[in-house]
Amino acid sequence: MDREQAIRLMQDLLRRMVDRKGSDLFITAGFPPAIKIDGRRIQGSREIARELDRIEPEPPLFPADPDRRAAVEEVERFGDEDLQQAIRRILLWALGRDTAPFASFAEGSRIGVPIGLAVRTAGPFVALDARSVGADEANVRDAISALPEMLRRIDDWIAEGVLGGEQPNAGDFQIATCLRLAMSLDDLRAAIERRPAGELALRVVPSYPGRIPPALPEAWLEPLRTSL
Repeated sequence: MDREQAIRLMQDLLRRMVDRKGSDLFITAGFPPAIKIDGRRIQGSREIARELDRIEPEPPLFPADPDRRAAVEEVERFGDEDLQQAIRRILLWALGRDTAPFASFAEGSRIGVPIGLAVRTAGPFVALDARSVGADEANVRDAISALPEMLRRIDDWIAEGVLGGEQPNAGDFQIATCLRLAMSLDDLRAAIERRPAGELALRVVPSYPGRIPPALPEAWLEPLRTSL
């Protein structure tokens, strides 16, 4: 991400915060995002989505129809609990082998220390985060093997109209941000970007920082390649 992209990203986050009557935006590595609204701190993407929908109901983040809302909430849960976990494990395993790509996620931003220093000292923090989510070899291989079915499930939701509508809903935002993070890995991008799930991610989140060159063993990627 270059400086202008970083500035635009933060401006967009701040604009949304102000539009939705938030007073403070909290973004901390390793923790769910949080926002303070009317003096109350709301943490976690699903909790934030509900609060934003409550105080600013137009455009809605959830359908009014109970059955359609339940479907969007299931998508949201899947993205938050299942998809995000798998992608974090893969990404942290890759960064644990080489922290140099970490700079591409922070380029153009101000993080309080020189980016070069942050990259050189990132190893222990990446390792701690990796341990916290179980990013070991067995779990990472399982996560990669699970991705084709996860992507098919997202494609099905798009075909059913649960995702991919003209106005993005809470499920669209949850899924798209997870997939854009996955697409920062060169090893995963080709398996995602050409299918409906990838098209959704690129439409909802056109610009996303970070790039991790090929890092995963070829044998681990076979389930993804056979799914193309």
